Amino acid sequence: MSAPDARIGVYVCHCGTNIAGTVDVPAVRDFAAGLPGVVVARDYKYMCADPGQDLIKKDIKELGVNRVIVASCSPRMHEPTFRRCLQLAGLNAYYFEMANIREQVAWCTADKAAATKKAQALVRGAVARVPYHEPLEERTSPVCPVTLIVGGGVAGIEAALKIASSGNKVWLVEREPSIGGNMARFDKTFPTLDCAACILTPKMADVGRHPNITLLTYSEVLEVSGFIGNFEVTIKKRARSVRHGVCTGCGVCYSKCPTKVPSEFDVGLGERTAIYVPFPQAVPNVPVIDREVCRQFTKGKCGICQKVCPAGAVDYEQQDEIIKEKFGVIIIATGFEVFDPSLAPQYGYGRYPDVYTALQFERMTNASGPTTGRVVCRNGQEPKAVAILHCIGSRDKNYYPYCSRVCCMASVKAAHLAKEKSGGAEIYEFYIDMRTFGKQYEEFYNRVQEEGVHFIRGKGAEVIEKDGRLVVHAEDTLLGLYREVPVDMVVLNTALIPHADAGRVAQIFNIQRSQDGFYLEAHIKLDPMKTATEGVYLAGACQSPKDIPDSVAQGAGAAAEALQRIVAGEVVISPVTCAIDADRCAGCRMCIPLCPYTAITFNAEKGVSECNEALCKGCGTCVASCASGAARLKHFDQRQLLAQIEGVAAS
Repeated sequence: MSAPDARIGVYVCHCGTNIAGTVDVPAVRDFAAGLPGVVVARDYKYMCADPGQDLIKKDIKELGVNRVIVASCSPRMHEPTFRRCLQLAGLNAYYFEMANIREQVAWCTADKAAATKKAQALVRGAVARVPYHEPLEERTSPVCPVTLIVGGGVAGIEAALKIASSGNKVWLVEREPSIGGNMARFDKTFPTLDCAACILTPKMADVGRHPNITLLTYSEVLEVSGFIGNFEVTIKKRARSVRHGVCTGCGVCYSKCPTKVPSEFDVGLGERTAIYVPFPQAVPNVPVIDREVCRQFTKGKCGICQKVCPAGAVDYEQQDEIIKEKFGVIIIATGFEVFDPSLAPQYGYGRYPDVYTALQFERMTNASGPTTGRVVCRNGQEPKAVAILHCIGSRDKNYYPYCSRVCCMASVKAAHLAKEKSGGAEIYEFYIDMRTFGKQYEEFYNRVQEEGVHFIRGKGAEVIEKDGRLVVHAEDTLLGLYREVPVDMVVLNTALIPHADAGRVAQIFNIQRSQDGFYLEAHIKLDPMKTATEGVYLAGACQSPKDIPDSVAQGAGAAAEALQRIVAGEVVISPVTCAIDADRCAGCRMCIPLCPYTAITFNAEKGVSECNEALCKGCGTCVASCASGAARLKHFDQRQLLAQIEGVAAS
């Protein structure tokens, strides 16, 4: 339909007083009524409400309106509402245009006359543009009913169990030999002091035996292609050198192994053998051989584990396996790392033997840890005084400026455990602010205060050694004093940070990262699980630092997002996508590396670029970069945009 055939209806919303309090709505309505092609102009208090939509439907049927403009709020909020209204009235949904006179005018312009003039200009631009709108149709694509979850911490476990319990298939991929994540290292959880293993390991066992869950540990995702509903994923399953279906978990192999190395699970406090399970409750409870330290692989001689294995499960010839599968949706739940405090040498970590990280202290207090739950110094003696320092690496412009959120409560819990398991040592907490934000958190903080823990408001500045003891230097901001506190042990509560390979993982899954390095959500408040790549969701501390309850909640939320797509059975593909004119394409390929959604590929046979509309999100980057003008964005083509600009700029 050409521009002269347009019969335009303009509807100006008061939005209560959001718009009408700043903009002269009747003046905008009357202005619109005099514009070319406009056959009706109305105003209403709430256009998004049913009576407001009924006005539009009535005018389409009775006045022959075939283009609709609503001057109201952001298209992000109600454009789908009005498009659906047009469809119900028998008009193509893309014959609609929205003029944002709330966020772009009323909320940012104090002067009423100026705001009214600006609103009129935006409406004039919409009226100039809408005649050139073309009828577009949404398409659907089937969804593979299998979910891929990457990361086997508590968030990934929760998501997997929720989806599997609904009767749908799940693949859970974890790169460590066992699922459980960081929570598996803990002794107790705040604020209730539940045994971490007691509440986590039943869920781990459920994952291991659930018929709808395919568990791949010691594995990682190498490549992802495709789009929502049809992701093609390549997974590398590393050789454990132990046959899963044959091993009985008796433990004879690692009890006889002569090679000892520091244990990653015990954060260097304990040792493990070359063939090992990370911890007693591991799922799967099948050993793995570390080929980098195993004498059989490094020197070609040993073989003790294979000789003593009663089931004959040890297999030195086992090879890595490459698996390719299709998935409908993907959940990323890769968790976090902790800041390495040796990068902040003022705290003495790595120089003084009794300076520990919070994770090391967790392993020390754990009954299955290297000290069987006893809080002891390196010399084997119980400390008479312990200092716990908050915010090491976090809330610090030199390292990570954000708050790691869990550290205050983790420190309070550590103070309780240190008091309990060290024979009543004096405990000193050095903090900036106490952020006890969760349910029963403040009550737990008060309880620990009553236990006699000394809380000093002031960040520990440095840790030195003096007269055979550690001394913490800090300014007590409540007393206005500089303090030197001698202690026997220092616990550094370090920042929660993204994994070192978070950038590589983001590239594999085509998702973005925020400035702090964590994976970026679609909306910080309304869509914390979604990413910019449709069908890829986030769960747990890979999105931002969070505690166990929040990680579990987000895992369940991500499962709900995934199930929404799976249950529907198909996804709607927006028609607002790139279209490349093969006759005009020069084959320069400039658009391919610039596309943030990897939607454009090069057809070598034809010598032109082509767009996969299922992957395209209509961002327009390719259009802006195309020197030959071959790339065009449907619903935002050059003719439409130039008409809108001319309309806005006209006096």
